Amino acid sequence: MTDDVRTGPDDRILPFAVEALDIRGRAVRLGPCVDAVLQRHDYPHAVSRLLGEAIALAVLLGSSLKFDGRFQLQTKTDGLVDMLVVDFDLPESVRAYARFDRAAVAAAGEAPPAALLGRGHLGFTIDQGAHMSRYQGIVALDGQGLEEAAHQYFRQSEQIPTRVRLAVGEVMGRDGARPAWRAGGVLVQFIPASPDRMRMADLHPGDAPEGAEILSHREDDAWTEARSLVETVEDHELVDPTLTSEELLYRLFHERGVKVFNDQGVVERCRCSRERILGMLKSFSDEERRSMVGDDGRIGVTCEFCSTHYHVGPEEVGAGDGDGAGSAP
Repeated sequence: MTDDVRTGPDDRILPFAVEALDIRGRAVRLGPCVDAVLQRHDYPHAVSRLLGEAIALAVLLGSSLKFDGRFQLQTKTDGLVDMLVVDFDLPESVRAYARFDRAAVAAAGEAPPAALLGRGHLGFTIDQGAHMSRYQGIVALDGQGLEEAAHQYFRQSEQIPTRVRLAVGEVMGRDGARPAWRAGGVLVQFIPASPDRMRMADLHPGDAPEGAEILSHREDDAWTEARSLVETVEDHELVDPTLTSEELLYRLFHERGVKVFNDQGVVERCRCSRERILGMLKSFSDEERRSMVGDDGRIGVTCEFCSTHYHVGPEEVGAGDGDGAGSAP
């Protein structure tokens, strides 16, 4: 394994394997990357924690893909935070934002992430480019947090025994510097050579006829051990700036032997540009573009992800004179 000299121990994804337990996984530790996203938006503390979890989960899941493309995590719910969006552009760029009811979140105080999410769905989208079909997986959000939603997705859709741990926190800066956000996560998956060893218990059939046999499968001992070890990870271990991913993995699996592979850096980077904004505006009708012209005679657009403001002259997108408020996608 070679250390990423650009980021040091932070903002990196570390793949690993424990061959004795037939597991593979990834550990992610995010520092300046997640701090840049959360500080820029200046969200309430509870919203920042929730979005930080979403960023760590998206990076953990998206980094398994072996092609150039985009992995997107998105929630749509009836909760106080009704939308989370995280784009992970492979192999390293991440951006994110949250949409929420500010007054309701303030009234809720430090509500747990599951309470903020509410009920709706969590979607994972894999986009391999214009010439390839998109894949989307969806799991219901019914009062659980992102960790449990990820477990539910893998049980129902991928049929791969999976355990995820996520954590987000603030670390006090040195010499009076402001606190900095950090996030971390670990994902392990049970992938034995024999597919039969991966079999999991079926979902309960609900109102099955009386006397119907409900099949069950005994959990593999290797997976039981691996899952139990990951469940011992404390939140502070995932966000501690003095603890590297290698040290954490050694704590967990040193008795079984853990092998780490080349790591991958992660950077906070938005893909918005003036050219993309112009292209987006040109997709609207003439009437819609005219209605976007503000009192200053220009169309104003603000990127939801990076908060960059763009001012576009109507003539640049074929909009004539008109009145109306600027819009933001």
